[in-house]
Amino acid sequence: MWRGLLVALPHCRAWRCVRELHAGVAVAAGIKQWCAGQLSIGMREETIVFGIPVPSVDPVFLDVVRFHIVAAIVCVLAGVMAMLSRKGRGRHSSWGSIYYWCLATVVVTATGLSMVRWSENYHLFLLGTAAFTAATIARRALRQRWRNWVRLHIIGMGSSYILMLTAFYVDNGKQLPIWKELPHIAFWALPAGFGVPLLGYALLKHPLAQRERLTT
Repeated sequence: MWRGLLVALPHCRAWRCVRELHAGVAVAAGIKQWCAGQLSIGMREETIVFGIPVPSVDPVFLDVVRFHIVAAIVCVLAGVMAMLSRKGRGRHSSWGSIYYWCLATVVVTATGLSMVRWSENYHLFLLGTAAFTAATIARRALRQRWRNWVRLHIIGMGSSYILMLTAFYVDNGKQLPIWKELPHIAFWALPAGFGVPLLGYALLKHPLAQRERLTT
C-alpha cells in the first residue's frame, strides 16, 4: 500500500500544488535577496548633485534630490529678499509668499527623501515640519490680524528661516568648505547663534513692533 502511495504521490494534483508553492516561495526569497543586494550596492555608490554627494544612483531619487535643492536655494534667496525689502504690501509680501510656498515644497520633498532613509534623515523631517509650522503661524497671524500679530509674524518667519538653515547645515555641513572643519554641534548651534540675535533686534527696532508694543 505504501509503495502504491509513493508511486501515485508525484501525480497527485495537491502534491503538485505544494511543490509549485514551495518553488514560488524559493523564487520570491531569491528576488528579495537580489533586491536587497542591489539596494545595498546602490546605497554604497554616490552621485554628486550640485557639489553635494548623494548616496544613491537611482535616477528617480536623484531627480527628487535635484528638485529639492533648487527649491531650497530659491527659498533661501526669497527669505533674504523678504527680510531686506520694505515691510508691507508689495515686494515684501511677494517675496514672503514665494518663500512660504518654496518652504512647503522643500518640506514635502524632504519628507519623501527622509522616508527612504528614515534612520539617517528623520531629523530633517522634524526640522522641516517645525519650520513650516512656524511659517504657517506667522502667515495666519498676519492675514487674520491676531493679537500681537506683528511680533508673531516676525518670530514665526524668523524661526522658520533659522530652522530651515539648521536642517541644511546638519545635513550638508560636513561636506562644505570651512564648515566641514567644525564640530558637528556647530551645525546645530550656529544658525540659531546668528539668527536669534537678529530676530531679537527686529523685535526691538521694527517700527510696527514698537508701535504694537506701545498699544498693548
